[in-house]
Amino acid sequence: MRTGQLPSLNAVRAFEASARHLNFRLAAEELGVTQGAVAQHVRGLEDSLGLKLFHRLPRTLALTDQGRAYAGTIRRAFELIVEGTAALRPQPVRLSISVTPTFASKWLLPRLPGFSALHPELSLGIVATDRISSFQPEGIDIAVRYGPAPVGPQLHTDLLFREELVGVCSPVLLAGAKVPLSANRLDAYVLLHDAHSRWPEFIEKVSGRPGSGGNRGLHFNQTALAIDAALGGQGIALASRGFVDADLAAGRLVDAFAVTMESDRAYYVVTPRKPRFPLPAAAVRAWLLSNPEI
Repeated sequence: MRTGQLPSLNAVRAFEASARHLNFRLAAEELGVTQGAVAQHVRGLEDSLGLKLFHRLPRTLALTDQGRAYAGTIRRAFELIVEGTAALRPQPVRLSISVTPTFASKWLLPRLPGFSALHPELSLGIVATDRISSFQPEGIDIAVRYGPAPVGPQLHTDLLFREELVGVCSPVLLAGAKVPLSANRLDAYVLLHDAHSRWPEFIEKVSGRPGSGGNRGLHFNQTALAIDAALGGQGIALASRGFVDADLAAGRLVDAFAVTMESDRAYYVVTPRKPRFPLPAAAVRAWLLSNPEI
């Protein structure tokens, strides 16, 4: 078809929007023009085609048989234009990263805006689970693992940070108390436990004696929940410093004992040696290992 045989594209847009809404006013609002402009475009299209596309009713429009058939054809044409345009645009690469729920909420999520600003071309899918996800079978590109260093001929492993445990609570909880707390003051406070249950070891480090009574208090299956309870003034949580640094710096939490217990565990960034998307995976790994500030 020659270009001269094409109807006005503005008129076609006005007709298609009016056919969906069966209302010139709503079509005009969608297109950002006046109702009169839409009606004029449609009349011009009808004149050029030599037929009526709408029945004008008192409060609405009704498509004629020809209008209904034309609307279906135009809608398919617009869909093809959208699909063709999308095919020309590079799609962002989406990488899946497997992390623990606590790492996701307390470390990764607060830093994601910085990642998006640095790498707008990349899209991250966050898989937050305590279960160790498999790379190829589950489509995982990068993982942050907690524990001893993962080893394997197909894995690339980098240390992210070693675990340093601190006892933290809301400053409101310690109002009037002498800080740092001594071990013999612990009975006056609720201990907030996570699934790792490291309080007995920590109490022994603080007091120099076996941590009797270290299992009392509230127990949570996620460290993030224990930290949130501490922020709410419900007790003292034992948490990795990497998860509470921002809260400590902002004064939302305080170090109740001024003592750090180094753990034999750490957080590691793990990727397959042959990743699906080598350059994007390398960019995400480099960003994680830079340990960006919030």
